[in-house]
Amino acid sequence: MVKIFIGNLSSDTTSDELRSLFSQYGKISECSIVKNFGFVHMDDKAEAEEAIRNLHQYELNGQPLNVELSRGKARGSTKLHVGNIACTNQELRAKFEEFGSVLECDIVKNYAFVHMERVEDAMEAINKLDNTAFKGEPLGRA
Repeated sequence: MVKIFIGNLSSDTTSDELRSLFSQYGKISECSIVKNFGFVHMDDKAEAEEAIRNLHQYELNGQPLNVELSRGKARGSTKLHVGNIACTNQELRAKFEEFGSVLECDIVKNYAFVHMERVEDAMEAINKLDNTAFKGEPLGRA
């Protein structure tokens, strides 16, 4: 799996538009937008490299896209889906850092993805935080 960073997105751009654009180059396993940037996960490295070559500076909704390999999370991390988000990215990251190293934390609408370095820390966070109140909302499944 290859994670691609897409910067300089117009506020009008939807994840469906992004998915449609990148799927011309290969299979998309995940696509999300956070404010004016997004991430696309492609299954094949060669297809991802072709998408990056062809879509960097491509104009979408009046904005030239910045498309590059993501320099984000380290391999082997554990990705958690967290529902019912009613807090900031920093607050959520701090909450999960109580259990271990957080490599990445992305809020998408009212849910988030938290990437933790160690599976044991992720499991402890799940066991202690699932359905507990945080900032007035029960964390867990959306």
